[in-house]
Amino acid sequence: MPTIKNTRLVYSTDPDTAVEKPARSRKGKTSRRQKTRSSPSLPKDGIIRVFIERKGRKGKAVSIVRGVLGDLAAKKQLLKQLKKQLGAGGALKGEDIEIQGDHRERIIHFLTKQGYQAKKAGG
Repeated sequence: MPTIKNTRLVYSTDPDTAVEKPARSRKGKTSRRQKTRSSPSLPKDGIIRVFIERKGRKGKAVSIVRGVLGDLAAKKQLLKQLKKQLGAGGALKGEDIEIQGDHRERIIHFLTKQGYQAKKAGG
């Protein structure tokens, strides 16, 4: 019997008439860990919105700054300024700036001093 690529033996009591079945493909399967959260669609009105999130972080709060316009370098510079001003850690995740802790009021105050329009949003 000719061998077929990408097959596996199913079951047979007669070794001369082995039945082969194509192996299942795992294409298109994504694990739970590979799925990423996408930030909700925000209006492009130039207002920076500051959110708070606790889900998926064992109850620890993270302030999320969304709606910052500009290129990647400008966002990194703003992140660096926020981390220094607040004395907290943070990261740039996609289009969002994440700051460890609940610093919404302080972030809004800092952004308005810098000339941005900012407001508290979400929970």
